[in-house]
Amino acid sequence: MSTSTTASVSTHILDTSVGRPAEGVAVRLAARSGRAADWQALGGSATDADGRCKDLPALPEGTTHVRLDFAVETYFTKSENQQADAQQDAPANRDSGAVFFPEVAITFAVTPGEHYHVPLLLNPFGYSVYRGS
Repeated sequence: MSTSTTASVSTHILDTSVGRPAEGVAVRLAARSGRAADWQALGGSATDADGRCKDLPALPEGTTHVRLDFAVETYFTKSENQQADAQQDAPANRDSGAVFFPEVAITFAVTPGEHYHVPLLLNPFGYSVYRGS
């Protein structure tokens, strides 16, 4: 929960290739207090069955920028998701077999007293993010 001196962050992931939440994705949270400041790792979580991280750490006072790092490679290499990939119009053979985006890093500016919900819409070949409500 944000206060007048801090911001707060929440996120969730929807796998648009299968139309379901992405469960089990590790998410790390970092913050800094100014463009030139070093990033401070705050901790992390993993998405639940609804694709949400409900226990991300609070942001420290003075935070001006936040970074969410989503470790999506493990999610996409699970066998159940490989089956979902095969249903797509894209070629079943992924050349090297590697995940195209093994991680997604989202950096954004925050203002004290505001809440920032940052949904990640994910598929094997792309992603989109936006400031939600």
